[in-house]
Amino acid sequence: MRLFKIAAITCVAFGGLAACGDTALEQGLLGAGAGAGAAVVTGGNATTGAVVGAGVNVLYCQNNPGKCN
Repeated sequence: MRLFKIAAITCVAFGGLAACGDTALEQGLLGAGAGAGAAVVTGGNATTGAVVGAGVNVLYCQNNPGKCN
């Protein structure tokens, strides 16, 4: 079961980063989805995961526009 959680978290994290979105709104929504998904898989708070995921994804994509396709 632990291996499943690690694999799921990895897929959600890379999926969120791979799909950055073209606008800050899209980046926030995709990051929120990835963060909430990772939180649910690990038993954490989905709301907190969504907020953190959205913020981190927007920050990353805005600072590294060439890496977000």
